[in-house]
Amino acid sequence: MIFARLARASLLIAVAGLLLLPGAASAQKHGGTLVMLVQPEPPTLAAYLSTSGPIGQVATKVYEGLLEYDFNLKPIPGLAESWKVSADGKTITFKLQKGVRFHDGKPLTSSDVKFSVLEVLRKVHPRGAITFRDVSDIDTPDEHTVIFKLQNPAPYLMMALSGYESPIVPKHLFEGTDVKTSKYANAPVGTGPFKFVEWQRGQYMRFDRNPDYWRKGRPYLDRIVARFVADSATRTAAIEKGEAHIGGFGAIPYSDVRTLEKLPHIAATTRGYEMSSPIVELDFNTTWAPFDNLKVRQAVSYAINRKFVIDNVWFGFGKPATGPISSNFAVTGLYTPEVKSYHVPTGIEMANKLLEEAGFKRGPGGVRFEIVHDLTPYGEEWQRFGEYVQQVLAEIGIKATLRYEDVPTWLRRLYTDYDFQLTNNWIQGLADPVIGVHRLYHSNQIRQGTVFVNLTRWSSPRTDQLMDQATVEQNPKKRAALYKEFQQLVVEAAPIVWVHELHFVTVYNKQFKDLIVSPLGIYTTFDRAYLDK
Repeated sequence: MIFARLARASLLIAVAGLLLLPGAASAQKHGGTLVMLVQPEPPTLAAYLSTSGPIGQVATKVYEGLLEYDFNLKPIPGLAESWKVSADGKTITFKLQKGVRFHDGKPLTSSDVKFSVLEVLRKVHPRGAITFRDVSDIDTPDEHTVIFKLQNPAPYLMMALSGYESPIVPKHLFEGTDVKTSKYANAPVGTGPFKFVEWQRGQYMRFDRNPDYWRKGRPYLDRIVARFVADSATRTAAIEKGEAHIGGFGAIPYSDVRTLEKLPHIAATTRGYEMSSPIVELDFNTTWAPFDNLKVRQAVSYAINRKFVIDNVWFGFGKPATGPISSNFAVTGLYTPEVKSYHVPTGIEMANKLLEEAGFKRGPGGVRFEIVHDLTPYGEEWQRFGEYVQQVLAEIGIKATLRYEDVPTWLRRLYTDYDFQLTNNWIQGLADPVIGVHRLYHSNQIRQGTVFVNLTRWSSPRTDQLMDQATVEQNPKKRAALYKEFQQLVVEAAPIVWVHELHFVTVYNKQFKDLIVSPLGIYTTFDRAYLDK
């Protein structure tokens, strides 16, 4: 058993105490405490200011959005009970649910939605300026009607209205204040099924059941406790011992997942990340030699054995990537596998041929040239991945020196100084290409000092045009055709090596049901989750 070999690991007494709070051992359907492992500890609960993953895991229990989504990536009712898009795509009318109240008892009205979008999300949310750029105004003819007025059709907008991506905040608490420094950043007041109670820094956050939640009878759980445990072995042991009940987004090391899921009381799933769509990449600086040369970029793309990386670095949790758009978008018609394939059995042979054609002959020791390979500073998987890349590049005559720095230094080097040649990375495709993909390839996303945008600095007039057209195209077939050509052109140009679609894993205790009920997974309210003893 894992715990036997990790006998030193145990959670703090605080968790045990919280588990014994009144109501924590109630019967099926109602009652119980769910302990989540969230790693690392969120810096804030202001989901309207940051899209950081750990924040999303906890803040979504408090804040809700206009819409939720099913596993076909289709919108379903959230705070909006219904909606209608005009024929020209320039007006979206939402009807709000009746009887919704914020946790301080004030009713949710259309003015809260208008304020949240125009004064908060569009101004301070990291992706809000892009998501709501075409919203020219919002009309509120009555307390339960919200009418978005758009300058241009924005089909992607309907995919960005979840509680994680676009939380609705209370106007009466934020209006007239600096939302960036609001006291409610770390004491959130939302409409969700759980109320924020306390935050013991370095230990846990506690959220208790909202008895006045607008979905009658929900939530079923009495409380949720988010635990912050820095040591990975301790997190694994906590899941095994039943001291914690769920962990996702890499909270449980991939090396331990395979062992844990064999236990009778533990399950693991890769569902619930369909609206994240993360892709593991190698990013080239296409403005520096030697990676300003197309054949060199294609050579490296051929050399990487995607299946080997998935099996030996990520323990089988992944799928070979084919290009800039994840296959998760196949259900929407926006993904195509009909692109140039670098995942071939003769990859090393093809790579050597291209490097010869590019004029890079082998010198002493078989070395063609030397580079520095920067590693994503997010843990041991990325170091192992870097070591693999170093070895495979040596096979084709490229000597790579590995560089591992802290997160701020790495981000500054890549996105501010552009002082790199090759780096490993992972980027989320999110709910629509306009939101998560365009930022990596469009000319207007070469934004020095802005992180997780176009750091390769590759772009082309044609792909810019295709993205611009897809942004406003309402016809699904025409939009799919635009993205098909986009994918084909970008993959041919190879500014990035798309290695694999990363399958994050959520590990959970089987006593808890209905935890993952949406493509947003842990980024949902957990209003349907219950303890089934």
